[in-house]
Amino acid sequence: MREFSIFEKSSANGGIYAMLIVNRLQLLYFALMLPMYLIHSYMIWGIIVMGILSQINLTLLSKWFSSDTSPKDYHGFVQLFGERTVRMFALVGWVLILVKITVITLSYVEVIHYFVFPSMNIYWLILFAFSISCYLAVTGMEKVIRFVVITFLASFWIILFFVPFFIPPVASLYDLYPLIPTNWSMDSWKGLLFIWSALSGPEYLVCLLPWLDKGPKLFRYVFAANALSVLEYVIIFAAALFFYGSNYLSKSEFPVVNMIRYLESPVFERIDMILISFNLFHFVFVAAIFILFFYGATRIMLGKQDKPPTRTGFYASCMFICLCLLIANVSFWQEGIEHSIGLILEVCLSALSYLLVPAILVVAGKLKGRV
Repeated sequence: MREFSIFEKSSANGGIYAMLIVNRLQLLYFALMLPMYLIHSYMIWGIIVMGILSQINLTLLSKWFSSDTSPKDYHGFVQLFGERTVRMFALVGWVLILVKITVITLSYVEVIHYFVFPSMNIYWLILFAFSISCYLAVTGMEKVIRFVVITFLASFWIILFFVPFFIPPVASLYDLYPLIPTNWSMDSWKGLLFIWSALSGPEYLVCLLPWLDKGPKLFRYVFAANALSVLEYVIIFAAALFFYGSNYLSKSEFPVVNMIRYLESPVFERIDMILISFNLFHFVFVAAIFILFFYGATRIMLGKQDKPPTRTGFYASCMFICLCLLIANVSFWQEGIEHSIGLILEVCLSALSYLLVPAILVVAGKLKGRV
């Protein structure tokens, strides 16, 4: 039987792959629903400010990557933190990744069910979407990383759909007022938290260390990816303001998809279906790479990181995730409270991980350097 080598490495991937991975991780499904959580036009500045803070956070991460204490594999992390601490981190990451996969999958399936297949049993949609992700994940980490090129080419051009919303009579500068807040509410703070969480994802580059080329230009690409993500979010939010206005933006559950439905084309009747279909590439890539992270964390928790990966272990991890998806859908997703439980939990955990991971790594590296 052929060896099951999903974590093998034949060559290091350059900075362009890191750039595309970070950009796609930062967009995710947040791009489809971000406007409804920001509402006020002055939150455009919130996106820009959070983008600047994200660049500062990435600067910390880049210093750690370029330092002498930056590990190259699992054993390097053991030397930096100790084996027991690494297993504890693996457990925390295991929970974070499981929550992320669950929310990403159910959110995307909900969009498909709502706009494309409303009469289809949602459980079949969950199994179909997750099965495609598992199919990509089983090809191995190297191929999943390279698949990001296809993902980017298949989904980045969707931003062009928003150009018509910047052209009069749809666009009016009055919809962008006020750009300076007259009052600051708790919803505004929640909006900033949502933006910070949306920009999370670069911290998972730590899990890809063995497959990335840690050259001096690596984080130039990562900085460019963050700036590109901020630009895309600003364009999407501004287009939503032009189309809905601040007063009606919060009324739509999926404002971005509903906007696209109003576009007319002489070739395609439902442009929104094109948006959702090509977003499948984006979803499959992100879900596949997190499935591999989940399996890797499971191996570390069980102390099997030095043993070859097995098909049994990988498929068992996939079945466990699938079971969690079905349980989450049955327990609360169908009751219409997903935005108060699942999404908010994922937003808070992602924001926290993006804030703490670079800081912990830099502090650990400094302390290690003094020993």
